[in-house]
Amino acid sequence: MYKSIFIDLDDTLWHFKANAYDTFNEMYVKYSFNRYFDSFDHFYTLYQKRNQELWLEYGDGKITKEELNNQRFLYPLEAVGVSDTALAKRYSDDFFSVIPTKSQLLPYAKEVLDYLSQKYRLFILSNGFRELQFQKMHSSGISHYFEKVILSDDIQVHKPYPEIFNFALSSTQSLLGESLMIGDSWEADIVGAKGIGMHQMFYNHSGRENLSFQPTYMIKSLKDVLSIL
Repeated sequence: MYKSIFIDLDDTLWHFKANAYDTFNEMYVKYSFNRYFDSFDHFYTLYQKRNQELWLEYGDGKITKEELNNQRFLYPLEAVGVSDTALAKRYSDDFFSVIPTKSQLLPYAKEVLDYLSQKYRLFILSNGFRELQFQKMHSSGISHYFEKVILSDDIQVHKPYPEIFNFALSSTQSLLGESLMIGDSWEADIVGAKGIGMHQMFYNHSGRENLSFQPTYMIKSLKDVLSIL
């Protein structure tokens, strides 16, 4: 049925949560943030809450990429009374230089890519930043599986908006009825793909319930892909 498969990168293949957690831990020690926070978890909880809010604002076009990055690293410091923009900027620069060198993938990612690459054309479709995504793929050894990488940075439109899905189809010369989107984000990947009539495979590793519709496929492990496609 399918010829083209579009796959999200962060937390679908590349283990963003684990790689980010490791990087934040390294930066916390390097910058002696125990001076300001009760614990690493205290810092990380503050960061994550505000980061999620800012990504929604960025996706809706309410803030720029620069504002997103400035605010998400400054917020935890300001929350504990440290208004040091220079410190936040040094921390941010260091973080972004380290995180794309991390290589942890989700379980079975390479096995699945080995399998899929023998049968389908594979493409990355991601909301991530261009300066990071290619390095992440190189560091984790998965670049060679993909014909093309389509990023929201390319057209300044993010998943789930239909423009980026239509751009992905046209730029890869893929037909809608022969294409499938695989991703872990219900809103960005699955709702977005369904919005243009593309089949979807929801990688529900978070155990999300009460879905607004039944996706074409739903998996809890990438290994399940092998028995479906």
